[in-house]
Amino acid sequence: MIQYVDHITPEEYMTLRKRVGWMQFPLEEARNCVENAYMVICVRDDEKAIGVVRLLWDGGYVAFLSDVIVDPDYQGQGIGRTLVEAVIKRIKDDMKPGYKVKLNLNAAKGKEPFYEKFGFKERPNEEAGAGMDQWLTID
Repeated sequence: MIQYVDHITPEEYMTLRKRVGWMQFPLEEARNCVENAYMVICVRDDEKAIGVVRLLWDGGYVAFLSDVIVDPDYQGQGIGRTLVEAVIKRIKDDMKPGYKVKLNLNAAKGKEPFYEKFGFKERPNEEAGAGMDQWLTID
């Protein structure tokens, strides 16, 4: 039975990242990711974590949609769509009258059309330059 809950363990989070081929990092860092997020939704099939999304937001005008992950065995069933819709609803529910929030994300390569369905725009475009990022490490 598929359930949407508000918690995931750092171990489950890292397992999902591994299942989709994403960067691995220490469990302590993963714990910070899930404990300090504004919102976390974990999708479970019985007890097994099969999906997750995190929302990073400080209540200001910028929010970040992070880690929309669905186990490859469960993709194509609308789980990702449900996760993104839940994040957008949560922000709108928590916004005060007159607020404007820019919801940002970094799409995995090739997943841009999925996010366009929710109104996200690829960058660069006529309004904004390219998004940029870098991985920082200490050896």
